[in-house]
Amino acid sequence: MNQDKLKSDVAQAAIDYIKPKLDSDSIIGVGTGSTANFFIDHLSKIKHLFDGTVASSEATAERLRGHGIPVYDLSAVDSMEYYVD
Repeated sequence: MNQDKLKSDVAQAAIDYIKPKLDSDSIIGVGTGSTANFFIDHLSKIKHLFDGTVASSEATAERLRGHGIPVYDLSAVDSMEYYVD
């Protein structure tokens, strides 16, 4: 199994963990890096289940927006349900 497949599998496991617990008011914090990129790709498939995200970097914010996922400034949110990095 190659590294990209492993990273994608880890990202999907994170999605599987948080998916049943999300609601429309949920905010998800998202880190930066290659595994976080896979997480974002998988997250885009369930973007209808949560309100938006907070990004740890501009690169992450750009990727999230590119998938049509709202990105909020950390100071604009009261809490985050999850942070995945």
